[in-house]
Amino acid sequence: MRDYKKLDVWKKAHLLTKQVYANILPIMPREEQFALTNQLRRSTYSIPLNIVEGCGKNTGKDFTHYLDNALGSAHEVEYTVYLIYDLGFIPTEIYDKTNTSINEVKAMLIGFIKFLRSDN
Repeated sequence: MRDYKKLDVWKKAHLLTKQVYANILPIMPREEQFALTNQLRRSTYSIPLNIVEGCGKNTGKDFTHYLDNALGSAHEVEYTVYLIYDLGFIPTEIYDKTNTSINEVKAMLIGFIKFLRSDN
């Protein structure tokens, strides 16, 4: 069993989640509360949740599966944030900062997945 709080990728994904909660969700239009806002919320916290769940698995293969899921959620967040930006709901500054964080999380997940797969 791994301690997820020691993983840099989990720390970065957790910070991304906090960033989305602080900078994007509060400024979303009310009419998007049950659509884009909810989708962004769920896909964002799905990234660190999948890492946590994977840490509880016994095999590296199982852990890697959950990291793959986290990566899929990161791609989903990337597009959702882009759509929110393209629709004019968030300014360029917030989009750029959030997109940078998303890309960092994705890169860390990809690197970690490659490392784990090369170990098997």
